[in-house]
Amino acid sequence: MTSSTPLPGRPVRGSDTGRPVMALLDLLGRRWVLRILWELRTGATPNFRRLQQSCGNVSSSVLATRLRELGEAALVEHTGDGYALTAQGAALLELLAPLDVWASEWRPRSAEE
Repeated sequence: MTSSTPLPGRPVRGSDTGRPVMALLDLLGRRWVLRILWELRTGATPNFRRLQQSCGNVSSSVLATRLRELGEAALVEHTGDGYALTAQGAALLELLAPLDVWASEWRPRSAEE
């Protein structure tokens, strides 16, 4: 069975060539991926059940699939104690941090405008 994990060089949604940025956006766009990464941002290493609870009780099958994909993408690893971001995963979250700041200040147009 071939992996469906979006990785650079593999065809992904929106890119037959698998351009790295398109592979990343495909991976980040999968259900629960951003939440999993966000929950691991503190450096804690939660076990599967604790991570599942902190993610709002995502189903165990979806969480297992996402952790496998994030592992194949070298963004998350199982440490023996639990799950943690890899150096690449931590670097990605640092790059996403300005989006969190921007989103906190985001003011969409109201219906009256």
